[in-house]
Amino acid sequence: MRLLGLSSIAVVALLVSPAAHADQESDRLREALRSATAQARAAEDQRAAVQAKLTAAEQERDRLRKQNEGYRAQVKEAEQAYRQAVKDFNERIAERDDSLEKWKAAYGEAASVARTKDAERSKFEGEATNWKASAKACESKNVRLVKIADDVVKQYEAMDPMEKVISHDPVFGLKRVEHQNAAQDFRDKIIEQKAKP
Repeated sequence: MRLLGLSSIAVVALLVSPAAHADQESDRLREALRSATAQARAAEDQRAAVQAKLTAAEQERDRLRKQNEGYRAQVKEAEQAYRQAVKDFNERIAERDDSLEKWKAAYGEAASVARTKDAERSKFEGEATNWKASAKACESKNVRLVKIADDVVKQYEAMDPMEKVISHDPVFGLKRVEHQNAAQDFRDKIIEQKAKP
């Protein structure tokens, strides 16, 4: 019995031993399963977080693409506006240059006309001065001619009738030479007073 007791203990020990061993193995497997489940959950949580980040990054990328397209459209509009502004500016510069050239031509023409008119004015002023001087000279000579004519008339009136007959008489001609000399003197004085152009 004792042997039987020992054997049964050994059998029980053998039976318990694998059962205990199986329980340990089962515990270890359960622990590994729990750990694997926890790791799977953690991995799933990480995958969900990464997926959320990926979705957020894709949304941000789409938003930035739209914003970039908007900026490109704005840049394109700004370039077109700049080109148009440059074109308008160049057209205004060309118009200003044309106006300036026309103004310069008109100014040159006006200056030329002014110089011509100034030269004509100077010429006419010179002619007017000459005419005034000539008119004064003529007036002065006219005054002397009147004086000479007055002298001739006075001298003729101063002759008595007998002298007039004797001086004109071709036979006697006593005062004829005096009369001719006086007439020549008067003629010379009159010729001196002749106006010159």
